[in-house]
Amino acid sequence: MKYLILFLTVGFFLYIFIIGLSKDPKLIPSNLIDKDVPDFELKKISNEEIFESLDLQNTNEIKLVNFFASWCPPCNIEHPQLIKLSKIKDVRLYGINKKDKTEDVEKFLKRLGNPFIKIGADPDGRASFEWGVYGLPETFFIDKIGKIRFRHVGPILERDLIKIKKLIDVLQNE
Repeated sequence: MKYLILFLTVGFFLYIFIIGLSKDPKLIPSNLIDKDVPDFELKKISNEEIFESLDLQNTNEIKLVNFFASWCPPCNIEHPQLIKLSKIKDVRLYGINKKDKTEDVEKFLKRLGNPFIKIGADPDGRASFEWGVYGLPETFFIDKIGKIRFRHVGPILERDLIKIKKLIDVLQNE
């Protein structure tokens, strides 16, 4: 009898493990989709213009909010794609730097370029929590009226740009 219980227990956990492996980690739902952006407060990063939640409301432009850090290797990989996205007409890219040192952010942006219209520091992770961010990088797409429409988990890679540009076109034509 105890072998039957052991077999069933091991079988159950093996089943859960296999199901977990079949899930796409980029398809993590967000409770914020089709909702207004959350209120948040950020700290100023040296001479950069500070990013505030009011910047995302009713601007008649598509906005992308990217959570990143200088210490995050995938953020370095993603950065060239952010530079490309920042050049799309009527798209504004904002940055939220999570739990980083000001001097490290400055070096990071000087070395790779600054794709952000405005940027703010989230030294304690409070703004990231409000957005439901659990890892870096993450990017949120906000429509013309200030609603979150899509969340991209992980680095934006070159192969993602076609899909993202199509999404931006859809949002621009709404």
